[in-house]
Amino acid sequence: MQNTKRLAIGAMFLSIMLVIGYIEYQIPTGVPGIKLGLSNSVLLLSLYWLGIPFSLGLMLSKVLLSGFLFGNPNAMIYSLAGGTLSMLGMIVAIYLLKEVSCIGAGVIGAVLHNVGQVTVAMWQLQTTKLIYYMAILMLVGVVTGLVTGNVCKQLIRYLPKSRRERFFKTE
Repeated sequence: MQNTKRLAIGAMFLSIMLVIGYIEYQIPTGVPGIKLGLSNSVLLLSLYWLGIPFSLGLMLSKVLLSGFLFGNPNAMIYSLAGGTLSMLGMIVAIYLLKEVSCIGAGVIGAVLHNVGQVTVAMWQLQTTKLIYYMAILMLVGVVTGLVTGNVCKQLIRYLPKSRRERFFKTE
């Protein structure tokens, strides 16, 4: 893919992730750390379409820009921990395990995102008592991961044919 085209698609993906993130930021859930995470479906699609290095750059850009626009430096630390662990899990699922569907990768990413954030919270607060909260967030992560994975599954239809054939031999 041409560099200009990749850059344009990446900018579009980043813009979509930021808009979705802003909308989710405005919706109160009443429970700290719980949100749908629909922008992760865009990031998951990016892993299939644009590859690992580009997607890592998108994730880092989203963390930084979201932190500056909607959060604070502390929020960036949580997002970076969750995003990094999530990306690593999705990369392993997609590129190493290969038998994991985009829905499975979405679940893995969502659960690991929550694990990363709670781990940072336990470290910052110097307590292991948050491990109980992690159990709740992991269950929520399964549900939100199913949603984001299904959104990605629907979007995969729009991947260039060569990318679809590489990852989805049955289509």
